[in-house]
Amino acid sequence: MKGKIRLVSILIVIVVMVVIFAQCMDAKKPPATAQTFAGAASCKQCHAAIADSYLQNPHQQTSHPIDDEKVVGAGMPVSSAYEFDAHLKILVEERNGGTYQVAYYDGEETIARRFDIAIGSGKDAYTYGSWEGSELKQLPLSYFSAVKSWANSPGFPAGQAYFDRPIGVRCLECHSSYADATQVPDGPLKVKDELKKTSLIYGIDCERCHGPSGKHVEFHQENPQVKTAQFVTVYKTLMRQQKVDACAVCHSGTDTEVQKSTFGFKPGDDLRNYHFKASGTVAKKEPDVHGNQTSLLQQSKCYMNSKEMDCSSCHKTHENLNGNLTAYSQRCISCHATIKHTETTLANAMVKTNCIDCHMPEQPSNIISFQLAGKNKTSQYMLRTHRIGIY
Repeated sequence: MKGKIRLVSILIVIVVMVVIFAQCMDAKKPPATAQTFAGAASCKQCHAAIADSYLQNPHQQTSHPIDDEKVVGAGMPVSSAYEFDAHLKILVEERNGGTYQVAYYDGEETIARRFDIAIGSGKDAYTYGSWEGSELKQLPLSYFSAVKSWANSPGFPAGQAYFDRPIGVRCLECHSSYADATQVPDGPLKVKDELKKTSLIYGIDCERCHGPSGKHVEFHQENPQVKTAQFVTVYKTLMRQQKVDACAVCHSGTDTEVQKSTFGFKPGDDLRNYHFKASGTVAKKEPDVHGNQTSLLQQSKCYMNSKEMDCSSCHKTHENLNGNLTAYSQRCISCHATIKHTETTLANAMVKTNCIDCHMPEQPSNIISFQLAGKNKTSQYMLRTHRIGIY
């Protein structure tokens, strides 16, 4: 009997200590600061409709982990093989509970790497990463939606199954919301990025565009009666260049010198404090259509003749209008309702429903091209230009 009483007493003491310890932990929890991240799930508590809509936006989908789902879903190409020549080929195979790219030489397997991460929204293409310890390596085959086929990843050697290209933090700065990276020596005068897998936040989430929201969430949970957003950037309060810079973090091209990681960029910051055009860079006549949308837009008369036009004049970031050229054309007409076309142009039925294909046509990228199996020449990678004009 005494033993039972002693056991109950010990259990009561343990419960009391756990309660006290939990209260102490709560009491010691530091208040949020301007640098505290809340997490996208916190945003959804008050902004459910916006969050659900944004899930369909290509920004949100620009990277994701590959678990049990099919690598490219319903768009899987008919052939799972890519043949370099009569001896060398890569097959996409299901094995060991995952999907792999497997290289064979004269029928003998030489290397196999798992699909771990998809990079790209899939609107134009996907490329893939495979973890090797703390390094992320790009797989040799990418999937191009326009041709519904596997192709040799851009810039890869044409006659070699190449599995060694690293995906560094610079790539992830535009294809994810955060990654904790450390630079370590990699031979004489070289360094490489070691990534912390668990730190990777996939896609472009709410706080990547609106800034850390920990203090914002904390304030409004404690003050639900306050409806005006506090401690978070409200875009309508920004100047035009600040709005453009917020997009230019990822849409100003890759020919820049990095001063510090753009993972630290917050809306309202001056982008010149993060990267700049190298002093020895020769100015190009035309920025490349891959990744340099802001420079192309700024060359447009629409932009130069307006004091207010910015990226959000046409793109509403929380929506998904992918492929809906009529909706975008209505935004053109909202400013250009009185524009006159020639009789020849008016004979084209698209004039009232599709300004985009004529004034923002797809153009070949000089940076990205791809090689289909069995082809000696590379194929052009076509992307829509943001230099609005008459072509």
